[in-house]
Amino acid sequence: FFFKQKTAYEIPKRDWSSDVCSSDLLNARFASSYGGRGALMGKLFLAVIAVLGTATPVSVADRPNIIFIMSDDHAAHAISAYGSQVNQTPNLDRLAHEGMLMRNLFVTNSICTPARAVILTGQYSHVNGVPVFNRFDSSRMTVARLLQQNGYHTGMIGKWHLGSDPQGFDQWEILPGQGAYFDPVLYTATSEKQYTGRYVTDVLTDLAIDFLKGRPKNKPFFLMLHEKAPHRAWEPDDIHKQQFADKWIPEPETFWDSYATRTDAIHENQQRVADDMTRRDLKLAPPPGLRGADLTAWLGVKPMTVSTQRGGQTIALTGDALARWKYQRYMQDYLAVVQSVDDNVGRLLNYLDQEKLSKNTIVIYTSDQGFYLGDHGLFDKRFMYEESLRTPFMVRWPAKIKPGSQATAMTLNVDIPETFLDVAGVKAPAGMQGRSFLPILEGRTPPDWRTSMYYRYYHDPGDHNTRQHYGVRTATHKIGRAHV
Repeated sequence: FFFKQKTAYEIPKRDWSSDVCSSDLLNARFASSYGGRGALMGKLFLAVIAVLGTATPVSVADRPNIIFIMSDDHAAHAISAYGSQVNQTPNLDRLAHEGMLMRNLFVTNSICTPARAVILTGQYSHVNGVPVFNRFDSSRMTVARLLQQNGYHTGMIGKWHLGSDPQGFDQWEILPGQGAYFDPVLYTATSEKQYTGRYVTDVLTDLAIDFLKGRPKNKPFFLMLHEKAPHRAWEPDDIHKQQFADKWIPEPETFWDSYATRTDAIHENQQRVADDMTRRDLKLAPPPGLRGADLTAWLGVKPMTVSTQRGGQTIALTGDALARWKYQRYMQDYLAVVQSVDDNVGRLLNYLDQEKLSKNTIVIYTSDQGFYLGDHGLFDKRFMYEESLRTPFMVRWPAKIKPGSQATAMTLNVDIPETFLDVAGVKAPAGMQGRSFLPILEGRTPPDWRTSMYYRYYHDPGDHNTRQHYGVRTATHKIGRAHV
């Protein structure tokens, strides 16, 4: 599964220093044709050839800008362009309507830190050294480094979550670890700042726009804008919280999945909406005066009874009624946090339009992986079910992509960095294991494109008691096996 296809985009440039174009041979040829001026003309010709031989295939003026917006745990089925039954995302939908919606982009390891390492390196987790929540070796070659070395002004804003400081970026400002939704702290190579009274998604968008305003105008830019939202514990600001406070969210068809046909791994798993959501997840109010470790312990309890007010009466919820109530609380907060992302993507798109940057700027929206929205009775990700495996991927590039187009070819997150390099005219290093899907963006799927993919999850023991497992997905079937 790790065989790397040779493509037309990897044909090496001609070696202009070879014997065919040696300086002695050229000088002799020019001398024989132009006499005494020949040697000088030969040297000038060689100088021009030297410049051409080292240039990238695409001129700096023509190379597109790239904005890569990646949220955290945003399920494709919580985007209306993907047919969401639970919310509307008009600003994200703009990217699909004005560009391409990719229906089958899958992740190779559905968990935050490993997914980020895959996108930076173009390598599977067992090769890039980040199969679980371990530190990323910042000395590794990354897509950001390669673009920076080839003339791009590079920036990283938001959730990094790789343990080491970013490298290959001219400017970066990142959240420590998971970061906070309210009053977030961000740090750079030399300082840190707390944005008191601010909401994280608004802050990150402000910083992204500041990056665009301050960029050198004679270079193309590459910006990675990594949102914290909608990661657990799904803490919306007041404006968006109110939008969903009284909404009833339909349950997915598989919410009451009994796992009757599945093995022990899913039965032992601990990420069920009914059984594993904590008081913190559900935003239950703690007793007055609780502080410190006692408060943390209280918030970490998974309640099996919850008292709520209905019709002026206090009702104790248990069993199926409690499971349904938990689902509503979960989804109301999750969707409210998503709505903040949608609004801020709209702000960024409007800025690009205002500054006349849209035409030659590729804007991508994706997530580090998918997420369960009560599907199979679950929240979180990890298992190789479709809702976790598939991630949204929408691309707008007015100069190249036909508006309203869709792609169904099987693409992977390991392909993303090679695609960036391809559109920038930069040769991908041999160590990358994906394949550029630029042809697909242009509306032509190569006849030898992949029809199957490999998945591997390593974090065991870990959160939610999800066992290590691996599997293969084709266009029609999927097989997976858990470690025992």
